[in-house]
Order: sequence, then structure tokens, then C-alpha cells
Amino acid sequence: MPISVLVVDDQELMRMGLKMVLGAHPDLEVVGEAGNGDEAVRRAGELRPDVVLMDVRMPVVDGVTATARIVAAGDGVRVLVMTTFDLDEHALGALRAGASGFLLKDTPPEDLISAIRSVAAGDAVVSPKVTKRLLDRLVAADPTELRDPGVLDVLTTREREVLEQIAAGRSNAEIAAALFLSEATIKTHVGRVLTKLGLRDRVQAVVLAYETGLVRPGG
Repeated sequence: MPISVLVVDDQELMRMGLKMVLGAHPDLEVVGEAGNGDEAVRRAGELRPDVVLMDVRMPVVDGVTATARIVAAGDGVRVLVMTTFDLDEHALGALRAGASGFLLKDTPPEDLISAIRSVAAGDAVVSPKVTKRLLDRLVAADPTELRDPGVLDVLTTREREVLEQIAAGRSNAEIAAALFLSEATIKTHVGRVLTKLGLRDRVQAVVLAYETGLVRPGG
């Protein structure tokens, strides 16, 4: 079955362009579109697509609020946020709301297609290094966003080390080299970290690492 996609953007021209790009790939199917967040929530509930391509700055209901409502519905719909600026505070809000990541709107078509496939497979597609730059800027500016570090007490010492490595934007292979462990072992540790903390993917792990102060802006 093709991957079903709901395209959400307040600009009709942008929606048309995305539909054309996605339509050129037989494993992807655009099942609907929406021009604002309120319509996106309704359409996501009706269509239950595999992936929602979500603009963040829209009228009526913004993409952050729409993302939170779609994720909270528990239908397994995954959201991939698209934004114009890589340091857009709205993008961070979408990540906190449960988005599986974000891409810039000038992302090359082949990267967009790859991202949709990855998200549909359950992976996070935003570069943790991009997320790190975003968090560096925003957490430094607003320390009230920090959360109780006690939520990390469920982790072992090794799992904390792995979480720190994830927050630094390192891949499993890079973490394995840094900690002198096998890549398979790191994969197991990453899975345990996500499960224990109730996180969906590595993106949310990076966000939580910053919010709890496990890693610091600029660190």
C-alpha cells in the first residue's frame, strides 16, 4: 500500500507544488489537503493518513496547535513540520507537541521524499544537529522551559550517557565509537531510553535532554 499523505499549507501554490512532487512517486499518495490547522485536524481524523506535512504559520489554527491535537487523537498519524526558518520558535513548539521532526521549505524534493518515507516507517527525520541549534537559542533565552530533571531517574548511568550523545546529534555508529560499544548495543540502549521516558523518537529525546538540563545551551 502506498504511504498516504495529508498536505497542509495556507498557500494554495505551495500545496499544489507539494502534490506534484509527491505524485511523481508511486509509493506515495496525497489523500487530502488543508489550508489551516483547524481543517488539518478534521481531515486527519477523517482520512487517518500515515503522514501529515504541516505548515506551522497558518490562520485560524496554527500548525503547532494542530500538531498537538492530531498527536493527542492517538490515531498513529505522524506529523512532519515544514517551516521557512530553521530557527523558528514555532518549529520547537511543534516538536514539543509531538511532531516527528521538521524540514525547511527549501528542502530538495529527493530529501523531502526520503523524509516522508522515514517518518512513515516510524523514524525521526529532523537532523538532531539542527534541533540542537534551535534549542541552544531558545532555551538560553527562556530558562523557564526547563523541566524537573527527576524524570531521568528511571535511566541507568549508561542510558544517560547515550541520551547525552543523542542530544549532541550523534548517530548510533558515532555513539558506539565514543562509548566503545557495538552499534547493536547502542541501538538497544536507544530503544530503552525512548521506552522508559515515553518518547516517540530521537527528536523528542533531544528536546527532553535540553528541557531537563542534562545538556546545556552551547555545551
